[in-house]
This record gives sequence, C-alpha cells and structure tokens, in this order.
Amino acid sequence: MSARILVVDDTPTNVKLLEARLTAEYFEVLTASSGPQALALCAEGLCDIVLLDVMMPGMDGLEVCRRLKHDPATAHIPVVMVTALDEPSDRLSGLEAGADDFLTKPVDDLALIARVRSLVRLKTLTDELRNRVLASRGLGIVDDPLAGATLETGRDAQVLVVEDRPETAVRMEAALAVDHAVCVVATPAEALARVAEEDFDVFIVSLGLAGADGLRLCSNLRAMERSRNAVVLMVADESQRPAILRGLDIGVHDYLLRPVEHSELVARVRTQVRRKRYADSLRASVQASLALAVLDPLTGLYNRRYLDGKLRTAFTQARESGDDLSLLLLDIDRFKLINDGFGHDVGDEVLREFARRVQTHTRGIDTVCRFGGEEIVVIVPGTPLEAAEAVAERVRIRVEGEPFIVQRGKIALDVTVSIGVASLLPGDGSIQALFKRADMALYRAKAAGRNRVVAAAGEAA
Repeated sequence: MSARILVVDDTPTNVKLLEARLTAEYFEVLTASSGPQALALCAEGLCDIVLLDVMMPGMDGLEVCRRLKHDPATAHIPVVMVTALDEPSDRLSGLEAGADDFLTKPVDDLALIARVRSLVRLKTLTDELRNRVLASRGLGIVDDPLAGATLETGRDAQVLVVEDRPETAVRMEAALAVDHAVCVVATPAEALARVAEEDFDVFIVSLGLAGADGLRLCSNLRAMERSRNAVVLMVADESQRPAILRGLDIGVHDYLLRPVEHSELVARVRTQVRRKRYADSLRASVQASLALAVLDPLTGLYNRRYLDGKLRTAFTQARESGDDLSLLLLDIDRFKLINDGFGHDVGDEVLREFARRVQTHTRGIDTVCRFGGEEIVVIVPGTPLEAAEAVAERVRIRVEGEPFIVQRGKIALDVTVSIGVASLLPGDGSIQALFKRADMALYRAKAAGRNRVVAAAGEAA
C-alpha cells in the first residue's frame, strides 16, 4: 500500500531518519523544514499523511495542525505529531489542535509503520468518497460536506465501552458522559447483543478482558454491517503492544495506553467522531448524487436514463430464461388543458400525484419510470399480457377514482389516464419492438376515447 508521506521537521537528521524508514516500506516521502512550506505542499494536494514535528521555530507544529484542520481543502489529511514531549498535557494540546495521533521520539519503527499504514487505509477510503462528491457537484447537490468538516464539534455521539474493570469503566463513563451518551458492558457477548439492537458511533474495547479476546471483538465490530462504519478504539497495557499493532493492522482506528488519561480519552474520541461524521457526510452526498443520476426530480420516479438500462436488462433476462415480460405505457388524458387552464405549478402537482398513484398501485417487482412529460412507463417482469392488463386496469381505476386535490385543497381536478399494454413476443429482436407495440396500443386507447386500457394488436390471448 503506497502513499505520499510528508515529513515536516527543521532538523535534517530527524528528516533523514524518518525518510529512510518510510522509503524502506515503499512509501513516497516528501520533506519540509518549516510550517509555511508544509502548508503550501498540503494545499497543492501533494501528500496523503503529514508527520509533523511539534517544536519548530517560527510556526510550531500545533499551529500548522490547526491551520490544516480548519481549511476545508486540507481538513481530511491525517496529521501525526512527532515529538520528544510525552506528557499527557502535550498530547492533549495536539489532539485539541486536530492531530490524529502522536509518535514519541525516538520513534519506534513498528509503531511508525503500523500507524502510517492504518491512516493510509483510512484516507484511501475517505478520498474515494471525497472524489465522488467533488465529481458530482455538477448534479446540483446543495450541501457541501467538505466545508462542513471544519464545523463539526465531535460531540453528542453514541458510545459503547467494553470494560470489565469496574473502577476503570466508571471513570471512563464519567469522563465521556459530559459530551456523549455512554453505555458500558463487561463482555463481548453483551456488546454484540447491544449492537444488534442499537446503533453506536464509537466502541471502546479493552484488550485485557478476563477470559475473552478483546481483539476478536474489535475484528467482529469492523466486519459487521451495522458497526462497520463506527469508530473502534482499543485500551491496552504497554505490554500488549503486539496486540495494539495487530489491531491497527485489522482496521482499529486508535488506541489508549493504561493508565487512561481521561482528558486524552475525551480528546481522542472527539477527534475520531469528527472524522467519522465527515466520512458519513461524504457517503450521504455520494448516495444523493447517485439518486440524482437515476431519479426524476419532479416525481421521484426513475428517469429515462435508468429506464433505458433497465429495459435492456429485463429484455436480456427474459430472452435467456424464457420468462414473460410486459410493458405499460401511461399518458394523462388532456394534460395540456390542465397546464393551459391552471398553470404549470398545478400541472406539476398533478404529475406528482399521478406518479404516486401509479407507484402505489403497481407491484413491488414492477419498475415505474417517468418517460417524459406526462408519460410513465412500467416494466412488468414475469407477467403475461392478461395479467399486465389487470395491473393497468387497476391503475386506471385508481387514477380516475378520486379527484386530484391541488393548491392546498383549493382545486379539485378529475384526471384520467390512457394505457397501452404489450408483451414480449418470440420474434422480438430488440426491446424497441416491444416498446413500439405498447406505444401503438396507447395511441389506440387515445383514439378510442381515452380513459381506457388497450392491449397491443395481435397479442390478446
């Protein structure tokens, strides 16, 4: 797993040492000797992770970290503070500045590589989501999760602590409860039972559980669908360093060493919650962009682009399996009179209610798409012509059955629909032949007086 690591330190010996260690693991290394130089490189998007010395002349590492984390363009870049200071207050200052982790000089090789690899995996996933969001802005997404990342407080999370040492559990709960909703359990079985019923943002798991494998629980939490995107933190003794490194390797986000300094615990949880919510907002934006790509914004039905692909797939599957496939083509009768007489706002309301009634009274296996204007296409798989006609007739009755109430109850309109129905025939070489017969059936329904269902000529059983 390759990545570009920016090493920032004003001491050339320190830079060369870290550069040699990282290069040996096939990371690409960039270097900077000052805070402003590091900020410029990050602004250009040239690095994936920053290893940042705290004690530098001019602009120190804490100020560099604060600036990176308050800039929407660089807030997503993981920052690891590298320092000779190892007091809890020093780590707290770094975490409050937005640092993702600390490495203490002299830097332990195993800890360095494990931490970098863990953060690279995390950033790779975040970058994939971030790039999709940036690429989809042209689709009209209003919310900007990239800007919102700098405003997140990291508070009000749902936290589950798995700790069987009563005194430790009580102290951790008290420290975290100031900012979060906290639950405490003593065993992996209790934790998994809670996960089955509730959603949590953060799991804090002791690796020293009596008679249980805390690392196995961490692995299960990372693998389960319900907790896959949650934060997992380990609490361990110094003697459990191999287990800590293994945990980072399997995807655990962070760790704390005993005795747990509660200010550091609170700060680390807050940092991880901010990062999780940023990733969650990116996922939500990606989902919104996907929806915009396949949904009609007025009616909420699938759009023409989705229809074309779905029809090709349905045609191919029906041909290969020998199953039936039918198509309904629906058109609101005299819709132009509604637009001309009441305005396009009323017309839009009618279209939305029309779409709702069609969707409500077709089946779950049917695909309802807006074809254009006031026309809707329904793909009816596994259904012969006669059954498809019954579906169409049910929809026609529901459209005609009740007036369309629009303009907040001020206007009641009687609306009807004409529907053409066609089914796949053995000689159909393409989906266009089926669609053309449905279109001709719709034309006949209109010509025969509207408000009726007509099957394609020559297909009746």
